[in-house]
Amino acid sequence: MSAMAAPPENTDRLATLKQLPIDAGKIVVAEEVSATADKNLPPHTVVKLILSPGKDSNINVEIWLPKAGKWNNRFIGLGNGGSAGRINSGSLAGYMARGYAVATTDMGTAPNSDSGIGKPDVWKDFGYRATHLMTVSAKQVIKAYYGRVPEYSYFNGGSTGGQQALQEAQRYPEDYDGIVANVPAHCRTPLHAYFLWNEQIFHQCPFTASQEENIIAAGNEYMASREIPQTAGKMVSDPRCTEKDIDAVIALALKKDPTLTVKHAEALRKLFGGPKHAITGERIFDGIPFGSSFKIAHGHLYLFQWVFGKDKDLQSLDFGKDIDTYTAALGPYLNAENADLSPFEKRGGKLIMISGSADSCVPYHASLDYYERVAEHFGSLEKAAAFCKFYIVPGMSHGPGPGINKLPDMLGLVMNWREKGEAPHALSAQRIVDGKTELDMPLYPYPEKTTWESGRFKPVNGPRGGVDRVAERFRPKAAE
Repeated sequence: MSAMAAPPENTDRLATLKQLPIDAGKIVVAEEVSATADKNLPPHTVVKLILSPGKDSNINVEIWLPKAGKWNNRFIGLGNGGSAGRINSGSLAGYMARGYAVATTDMGTAPNSDSGIGKPDVWKDFGYRATHLMTVSAKQVIKAYYGRVPEYSYFNGGSTGGQQALQEAQRYPEDYDGIVANVPAHCRTPLHAYFLWNEQIFHQCPFTASQEENIIAAGNEYMASREIPQTAGKMVSDPRCTEKDIDAVIALALKKDPTLTVKHAEALRKLFGGPKHAITGERIFDGIPFGSSFKIAHGHLYLFQWVFGKDKDLQSLDFGKDIDTYTAALGPYLNAENADLSPFEKRGGKLIMISGSADSCVPYHASLDYYERVAEHFGSLEKAAAFCKFYIVPGMSHGPGPGINKLPDMLGLVMNWREKGEAPHALSAQRIVDGKTELDMPLYPYPEKTTWESGRFKPVNGPRGGVDRVAERFRPKAAE
């Protein structure tokens, strides 16, 4: 590292922060918090900012700083979730206590998602701008407080935070040295079209909880022959399927549950098949994965209100012109779909992506295909894997699921990869219920799969692709 300026004296640190100019924003709080305020946390400094890069922007940022002698010279940016709109201060505590300077943002959508209705500035902030400006301002604050910039910077986010993670890798590769994108909602506007598609189907043809359970069981049973003994019949580790598989699962579900009707069968075909454009037939998004819950596969319709207004009857939206209007308005800002990660790779950046096979809120399909497109861009899977790895976790949902629910510290793995050159490969993965380990298995990066042979786990090369690619026009190029 180059020589750094000496840090200011302790008594001057807060005064320095309070006078610090912030581009398109201001510091509204800079205060020391003593250890006695919270017995579980060491003394630290809390800084809060408001950023206003656009006339309708209102981005809140919160930064926690360990005492100077406790800082480990690293910065962590944390992602948000859902429509954001609030800051989870508790998420900062653990990292700060371990010596990291850490920051997060409400992404500019406070007090709730209605703040984005008809406001392109908020769309941009939520899509990419808030996260980048949080990062830039946090590094300004860190330099002012400690007298030096971070040696390494990392980002960790899941769901919406995964969208933030991939936007950072794609748009601002200089911001972070390593990134974890967990269950990333990066294919954002197609994903919410999937939510709307499912919402309309469930509105027209409801399913009872019992029917849903039988449909999930049918998926698990039908796919059991493709599983290892430890997971067969309990979950679907690899939900990739064909139309023939869909027909077979529906037939088995109808056999299991006599209350399911022909109308239910037609609805299931649409749910498992996923949305296509009503006029052109182009793929908008893939369908609900076998073995996953219906409950989290719909709702989340605020993006349509952003474009069409709060009073719009969303049941009336069509998958032709309405989807085109919606995509044109939000896609260039919200989607993180650029497969050219060359600038991030060239500066030594490392990226881990994670999807759950039983996640119907942010299904694995788009992330698998994104990883394939990254490999296509770099010319081979090996070149992509040299800096970016993708794991599909058996039976993991968007929260509790039927399968793996404990993984190693993925951010720690990214740090070791970036700083020590230790590339992750086999991960130790468990399913723990009531404190007891029900399943303990190695997990390998895509396209490798875990098999069971001669009484032991073994990796094998699995199939590539196998999901429908979202049509390019529903993944419009990024815009500022």
